[in-house]
Amino acid sequence: MLDQRDFTLIIDKSGSMSTKDRAGGKSRWSIMQESTLALASKCEDIDPDGITVYTFSGRFRRYENVTSAKVQQIFLENEPMGTTDLAGVLQDATNSYFQRKSAGQTKANGEIIIVVTDGEPDDRKAVMRVIIEASRRLDKDEELAITFIQIGEDAGATQFLKALDDEMQSVGAKFDIVDTVTVEDMENYTLTEILLNAIAD
Repeated sequence: MLDQRDFTLIIDKSGSMSTKDRAGGKSRWSIMQESTLALASKCEDIDPDGITVYTFSGRFRRYENVTSAKVQQIFLENEPMGTTDLAGVLQDATNSYFQRKSAGQTKANGEIIIVVTDGEPDDRKAVMRVIIEASRRLDKDEELAITFIQIGEDAGATQFLKALDDEMQSVGAKFDIVDTVTVEDMENYTLTEILLNAIAD
């Protein structure tokens, strides 16, 4: 399944990502850097042209063809600050998939978009609209998967991400394309393991 797929990683760089969840521990941002490196390395084995990476807060930046050699540079160019405009970056990522699909440039098994975030988005409804619209443009369920991974312990974020996983079809999505990994799911796993599981799922 991993073969013949594209991978996009969307990284929350809002201000709260500088939080250290355990006293004396690493910040969410530095854990994210280690895990991104592991994901890029794993994907290189399958897809040598690298992955697409976005960083977002109030605005987003897109990096194409990211291999493990490029990950450090991305984290040097970005630091946690600002708000959580998840809808904007998700819209760009899904639009990119459909543009490449209509141009015949997507892989046979479609794409996996992984979003790592630690808080609620600025606009919940806008995020839901993007997912519903994307699902309606799909020919089949498995061609596009969006996995949300929550780091940190924001209860509001947990609740929202669970709703994205469980309730989207009841509000108009054509397929259930969302999978969510919350703090509870992560208790026995590192973020790196969760990311690698998300692409293998």
